[in-house]
Amino acid sequence: PTPGSVERCNMFGNTLFKAGDMQGAVCCYTKALKLTDSHADKAVLYRNRSACYLKLEEYSKAEADASKALDTDQGDVKARFRRAQAFQKLGRFDQAFLDAQRCAQLEPKNKAFQDLLRQLGAQIQQKVSAQLNSTDARVQQMFSLLLDPSTKECDRQKAAQNLVVLSREEAGAEQIFRNDGVKLIQKLLQSKLEDVVLSALRTLVGLCTGHQSRVSQLCVVMGSGASSVSLAACHLLQVMFEALTEGMKREIRGKDEAILPGLKKILEVAGTVPEISEGPPLTDNSHMSCSVLLSKLYDDLKSDKERENFNKLCEEYVQQHFSRPGLDGKLRAIQTVSVLLQGPSDVGNRTLEMSGMMDAVISLCASEDVTHQQVAVEALIHAAGKAKRASFITANGVSLLKDLYKKSENDRIRVRALVGLCKLGSAGGTDFSMKQFAEGSTLKLAKQCRKWLCNETLPPTSRRWSVEGLAYLTFDADVKEDLVEDKNALLAMFDLAKSEDKTVLFAVGSTLVNCTNSYDVEKPDPQMVELAKYAKQHVPEEHPKDAPSYVEKRLVKLLEAGVVSALVCMVKQESPALTEACRECIARVFLALVERQEDRGTVVAQGGGKALIPLASDNTDAGKIKAAQALAKITITSNPEIAFPGERIYEVVRPLTSLLRLECTLLQNFEALMALTNLAGINDRLRQKIIKEKAVPKIEGYMFEEHDLVRASATECMCNLVLNTEVQKLYLATGNDRLKLLVLYSGEDDGRLRKAAAGTLAMLTAEHPELCARIPGTTTHWLEIVQALLLSEIPDLRHRGVVIVQNMIQAEKSLAEKLIESEALEILSVLAKGGDGMPDAVSKIAQNCLDKAMEYGIIRNREEKEKSSGTEP
Repeated sequence: PTPGSVERCNMFGNTLFKAGDMQGAVCCYTKALKLTDSHADKAVLYRNRSACYLKLEEYSKAEADASKALDTDQGDVKARFRRAQAFQKLGRFDQAFLDAQRCAQLEPKNKAFQDLLRQLGAQIQQKVSAQLNSTDARVQQMFSLLLDPSTKECDRQKAAQNLVVLSREEAGAEQIFRNDGVKLIQKLLQSKLEDVVLSALRTLVGLCTGHQSRVSQLCVVMGSGASSVSLAACHLLQVMFEALTEGMKREIRGKDEAILPGLKKILEVAGTVPEISEGPPLTDNSHMSCSVLLSKLYDDLKSDKERENFNKLCEEYVQQHFSRPGLDGKLRAIQTVSVLLQGPSDVGNRTLEMSGMMDAVISLCASEDVTHQQVAVEALIHAAGKAKRASFITANGVSLLKDLYKKSENDRIRVRALVGLCKLGSAGGTDFSMKQFAEGSTLKLAKQCRKWLCNETLPPTSRRWSVEGLAYLTFDADVKEDLVEDKNALLAMFDLAKSEDKTVLFAVGSTLVNCTNSYDVEKPDPQMVELAKYAKQHVPEEHPKDAPSYVEKRLVKLLEAGVVSALVCMVKQESPALTEACRECIARVFLALVERQEDRGTVVAQGGGKALIPLASDNTDAGKIKAAQALAKITITSNPEIAFPGERIYEVVRPLTSLLRLECTLLQNFEALMALTNLAGINDRLRQKIIKEKAVPKIEGYMFEEHDLVRASATECMCNLVLNTEVQKLYLATGNDRLKLLVLYSGEDDGRLRKAAAGTLAMLTAEHPELCARIPGTTTHWLEIVQALLLSEIPDLRHRGVVIVQNMIQAEKSLAEKLIESEALEILSVLAKGGDGMPDAVSKIAQNCLDKAMEYGIIRNREEKEKSSGTEP
């Protein structure tokens, strides 16, 4: 069917559903969803598609579509019943029971609803009983091994690891808690074996996740000499906090007191200044880990009331220390504010605006004690990066930072002061007309950053701060140009990215995003720009050196300096520093690096292809799309078996399939289809993987796309997929228009679409001769379409045409008669003679057609009839 009205697509989908063609119905409903903005129409279409997915046993999709229908109309009993059925098949009996119960309330006399309720009641009881029995036995077995002094250490470690797995199941967690497992875990925490301590902490994570009453009985001290143990403790505190914040939703009395212990522990670590205050032992990454954790906790809060409570607790903690007599309390408060500014910055801004806080920071910047100076300057730097405070600091802190930069004798302070100046200097972002400092100032700051970056006599932390400065200064295109021309500085930055200091990762990623211009830029509407100028409003200006020609040259310089190997090393880091935001930066840079086809081989040769696979699965939503698109570009132009050797090639399918969504651009859809076409042409195992990832219905959906290139690439992909028997069965099934679509597309004007459709038709009719008999029933124009293929001046189309005709003639005598009685006989006779550059293969197949017609007796009989009706000379 050609693109049409929503109603027509819906009706056609209903017809296919009744005929049992679920895949075809899904395609129709999906097409209809693209054509409408009506919430009522969408609700019906989602409900209908949900029914298809239930039949196809794609229960997660069925549940998702039914939920979308219910978002529009909570009283839609059909959608709710379908969601209940999907939940039941997914084993989520509790949720299924709630939906079925609601259905029965809406329609008490409906027997189907009552039957489902009875089934679910029995299933829930059976599941709970089975889980408790089997889980209790496993928990007891692990306890026995852990408590028995004669257990070998290797077996003890395995038992501790198994306890972690059990704690992640609700039944297992309950059994561990009931059997006094907390006391056993306390013993494990005292073990000298790091693996056992990690297992104990991870078991506590399982016990605490989403369970407030258990958390309220537990208290864990954060801090350890081993960073992996410290990070596991951070994770534990995070889930404890998440469980406790559930109380905020339910208005539990005393919730502040419930949340306070977990958050307070994190803030204690955040405020620890090792040189001057007591506190838990820290690693170089501890403060950064706290920022990541606090940010995650804050982002997960669901309402303004919860966020206000979080703010209040943080403010009270900072105020408590800030108001203490002496400097130690103030330094702890300022250090805590620094960590908050790097994490949940809204919370950090509020603590920064507390009475006397900025005055204290600026005052301590002038301290003679280097540690005091360092804490204060870092707070000033983090405050400078926030829009709310940048103007205040520009007015009050710039002269102070300049004095520190010029006059301090300690490089630790000088480099930090420089970064503060860098942040202030870049406050206009990429807007060329909004620079904060005089012409040339940012270039001077950048030059000093590069100088310190290349100075190997400086400690790594100071060199890291110089990269922080460049991360801000590279908003300026002049700075980008200078940096890529300084190969020593690039190499020094890449070496830092590969080093043990994980905290530099985001700064390197941000610098590279700026240099490659791989950030998102919204280009303003030209008419709106003219209006803004007329109204004397500010209009952002692009730097001349941010033009595509400059960006392309910078990419070449970065590739020559070895940027790919640095990015690959960054992806391999197992550290909280490799945050999702950092992964997104790396994905953006990779996408920029593979933009030019001639650079893709270099990226692949240095391991870029392999590094992109994890970036496409563990990333921000935007980062996943960027990484998947980079994978698509590589797969289109490189040999996938070389770019992704061994089993890795199968991991590429899922990211590519993820680009086949309406939320993605048509270019991303197109590139994904092209890449999948290449993969589908390699072997049947890859075709099976594409089918398993549920890509086939999506590809069929894009065969209806109005854009010529997308429609053609989807059809090409299907051409390779029909080599698989499962896909062939879709075309063998009756009651759908898949075969009709191929016949119609074989007669389209678009040469690329015609080749793909005719090629698919040729393969299908060769493998399944019974399909030939159905071709005349697809359209009254079938004969014209076949003849047009035979007469085409494009050799590939002519070849596909004669193969289709041969398959039809060999399949049935009646088909042969229809073809030979038409102009096809004359065309085949000309093709069989060859000559004029006619390929031998085409001539041979045409002759085979004529020979088969003679074998049937069709050609001879026709000649005899002509003789008998004519006059003898």
